[in-house]
Amino acid sequence: QVQLVESGGGLVQPGGSLRLSCVASGFTNSDYVIQWYRQAPGKVREWIAIISSGGGTNYADSIKGRFVISRDNRKNTAYLQMNSLKPEDTAVYYCNAYNYVGSRNDYWGQGTQVTVSS
Repeated sequence: QVQLVESGGGLVQPGGSLRLSCVASGFTNSDYVIQWYRQAPGKVREWIAIISSGGGTNYADSIKGRFVISRDNRKNTAYLQMNSLKPEDTAVYYCNAYNYVGSRNDYWGQGTQVTVSS
């Protein structure tokens, strides 16, 4: 049974930084993709970053140059380093992982709140 647990959210001032973590358990190997999404109040969930099992990355334009996604396969953990935070980054941040076992299997964490405010 795959589980994803996010942590690291909180309240930060504009211009500050946070690092989110996503710990995955239940996978039999590291052949899965990790993504980060976020959902602000009253808005649809937004995709923001992806990292492949081999470490290839891609980012949404809204966070490119400010956020960095990474992963440590030895620790089954992915990270989202968020720098130069803005009030519009306020949202619940979700970790998603997917792999292919016959068909695509998607897994979600419970989310962690990030609030950027002075």
